[in-house]
Amino acid sequence: MLLVLSEAQRADLGCLQRVGAAAIGELVRLAVELLRRGAAPRACEAAARKLNIDVDTIQHGIEGLTYLLTESSKLMISETDFQDSIHVLGFSDELNKLLLHLYLDNRKEIRSVLGELAPKLPSYHNLEWRLDVQLASRSLRQQIKPAVTIKLHLNENDDQTAHVLQTDPSTLLHLIQQLEQALGEMKTNHCRRIVRNMK
Repeated sequence: MLLVLSEAQRADLGCLQRVGAAAIGELVRLAVELLRRGAAPRACEAAARKLNIDVDTIQHGIEGLTYLLTESSKLMISETDFQDSIHVLGFSDELNKLLLHLYLDNRKEIRSVLGELAPKLPSYHNLEWRLDVQLASRSLRQQIKPAVTIKLHLNENDDQTAHVLQTDPSTLLHLIQQLEQALGEMKTNHCRRIVRNMK
């Protein structure tokens, strides 16, 4: 799978041709730090002074490298696909090899940082249900009023929570149909491709 770069991202990465190999290594280190700790203008200014490059070039280079490395790591792009993706930038073979080397060296670390940044969603633990049917009341001697009560147990950050829901059977059947339709959609090739690329 090839990575598609917009014109702005190509422009940001284009500044890498003007800096040396040592500067690109420093920019990759700053890009990984940006992912881990957020924006650090002082680090950009210090790198600009150290490398004798203006701050805007450093910032654009870091932004371009951050996008390139995070998207490539997120999609687990192979070596060949990575080389093909950056080939459109018109870099020299030496620069392409350096970027590939830096991508392969930092891929696991970037994936772990992205995994830490992912939101922690509640997960299913258990489900209890009960069917109640009201057959009569003082005002109506013959009536059938069913209700389904569901107690959903979830794990949230090592804590268990319970949510009680109540509905009538027709709404529950509609919900089941919608969930089955969603599961059917997950089996299509388009959804499988999306899920595979999200991992």
